[in-house]
Amino acid sequence: MDLGIRGRRALIGGASGGLGRAVAERLAAEGCDVAISARRAGLLGDIAAELSTRHGIRAVPLPADLADPAAPAALAAAAIDALGGIDILVLNAGGPPPSDPTLTDAAGWAAAFQILAIAPIELATALLPGMRERGWGRVVAIGSYAIRQPIEELVYSNAGRSALVAWLKTVARVVAPDGVTVNGALPGRHATPRIEQLDRAAAERTGRTIEEIRAAHLASIPAGRYGRPDEFAAYVAWLCSELAAYQTGTFTLIDGGIVIGLP
Repeated sequence: MDLGIRGRRALIGGASGGLGRAVAERLAAEGCDVAISARRAGLLGDIAAELSTRHGIRAVPLPADLADPAAPAALAAAAIDALGGIDILVLNAGGPPPSDPTLTDAAGWAAAFQILAIAPIELATALLPGMRERGWGRVVAIGSYAIRQPIEELVYSNAGRSALVAWLKTVARVVAPDGVTVNGALPGRHATPRIEQLDRAAAERTGRTIEEIRAAHLASIPAGRYGRPDEFAAYVAWLCSELAAYQTGTFTLIDGGIVIGLP
């Protein structure tokens, strides 16, 4: 299926691994030029070279640490300079560490909201004007199923990601007349380094083995397995496509059925 985005220019966050890396691979395979961002400069350079060679597209590494308040504006400017403009923005950032929800503090809240809400909002705000002027754009946020079903030990992530969704839902109505769509994809438990980290942390915290932790999670997933990053990336690519032009303001679960509640 031709998604109609060959030649489009995409900026993908968190692209050094996990879901962000899979999305960068999928969009490059669809013929998009890509600017990939994360904190690890050396690894980003290697990934960009691989994407360019494998798919015959432009791929540029743009290292950035969104914990730095100056990073969003600098990253937006660098992406525009590198590719001549950005048509597709994939918002993605790693989550804060686990925490007892009754023992949070101001520093933890500030750090979480900077990475998960403030930085992505500022980045999108910087890139939306160009999309609106050109009459075409896609903003897709990679969130978490915790927006629908909060995860007890991830209270910082639950709240920060939910704040971003509220902003995205609001702005989607404003930019829709200009041909710009704003959507989100909410992963469940996928086989990524982030989930590996969380499973190991849970094992250490509870004194159980990592195999026991994984077995407990698998028992809660109707599909009976962790998701694959490429499965998730396929849906993100759809949201970025020409074919999804009438879909905006949506936040869709890709979770193997883990969320129990109705949409």
